[in-house]
Amino acid sequence: MSDAGFTLADARVSIIGLGLMGGSLAMALRGQCATLYGADPDRATRDLAQSKGIVDVISADPANLPPADVLVLAAPVRTILALLATLPKWHSAPAIVVDLGSTKSAITAIMDTLPPQYDPVGGHPMCGKEVGSLANADPLLYQGAPFAFTLLPRSTLRARQMAVKLATAVRAQPLWLDPQTHDRWVAATSHAPYLIANALAAATPVEVSPMVGPGFRSTTRVASTTPQVMLDILATNRELILEALSHFRARLDALEADLRADNEHTLQKKLRQGAIRRRHLA
Repeated sequence: MSDAGFTLADARVSIIGLGLMGGSLAMALRGQCATLYGADPDRATRDLAQSKGIVDVISADPANLPPADVLVLAAPVRTILALLATLPKWHSAPAIVVDLGSTKSAITAIMDTLPPQYDPVGGHPMCGKEVGSLANADPLLYQGAPFAFTLLPRSTLRARQMAVKLATAVRAQPLWLDPQTHDRWVAATSHAPYLIANALAAATPVEVSPMVGPGFRSTTRVASTTPQVMLDILATNRELILEALSHFRARLDALEADLRADNEHTLQKKLRQGAIRRRHLA
């Protein structure tokens, strides 16, 4: 691929998958690129996208879309892997390829095997909601969020420029990481917390619902995330999620031991450490 400069205003952008993330991206990009194409297998999603004028051209099959300069794969992780594996069959023209998947090692590995007409870069905006679908999309979803990008050795200057301009256009903050670092970090900040929230929700008796307040709601909010989406993430980042869970379990066991021993002094110290760490992280 050429290292010629990238201009978003002149680019034809195809977004494959118009759920929460792809739909929000399309809304945020309206008027900032030359043309927006969209593909989604769900009829209701396509009808909604068409009625709201979210994209200029919509199709159930990405193969039926016109050629694009930028392909954005906004689907669950294993669907992204399948799209990459069949990419030459549905879009043979040269293009920059970026994804929005929540794990990066498996995706960038298959990106590295793409034919030379494709210019790949991995992407993951660290934003979202516990509810999916285009009906919940929001053009401000990306605003202020970290937008992680993972370069491949083959990624050109043009692909890097596209990444920065894409993040800037949706008011996100670009962040450059290698795939392994990305996956380790999100295992700790997103994937393990989902399992912990899900376990907490499932372990809480239904009869206590009259006393559920904002603390419980905020702590368990992500437990409502679509299980199929999360299964793709868990399957492609399994080892690092297990490592993050091990660290959490060790800390929880330590808190439990102090509580059982009625060791208030040590328990208070650990609680204070957690509060300080939370301030540093957030």
